[in-house]
Amino acid sequence: MSNELKERLLKESKTIAVVGLSSDATKDSYRVAKYLQDKGYRIIPVNPSESEVLGEKSYPDLASIKEKVDLVDIFRRPQFVMPIVEEAIQIGAKAVWMQDGIVNDEAGEKAKEAGLEVVMNDCTMRTHSQLSAAGVI
Repeated sequence: MSNELKERLLKESKTIAVVGLSSDATKDSYRVAKYLQDKGYRIIPVNPSESEVLGEKSYPDLASIKEKVDLVDIFRRPQFVMPIVEEAIQIGAKAVWMQDGIVNDEAGEKAKEAGLEVVMNDCTMRTHSQLSAAGVI
């Protein structure tokens, strides 16, 4: 997973579905999604326990989203990643990004075999911030 891949994903993605996004402002998922929203990305919350997060309607799963999703940003434990990846493939997402501490090699391989790009164990906010500071994006 190269820096070029992460840079390209953050440059090309406009709509990001954030799976596991919480309305709790102390949670990493909220802070990261708020940062991305503030940087101009369209954030779509995916969490069956939430009705709205960051002013956006929350969906129970990826399949319920009616618009095109470029990137699926995952804030779920590794054992819950495979069904999310399967849904990401089903809806035609371009990539899946598993946040810090989230690694599921089997799900990553399945995504790659289906033509999706994959980032594991990295933070979209930190990566964007670093690339932004370097003047890359």
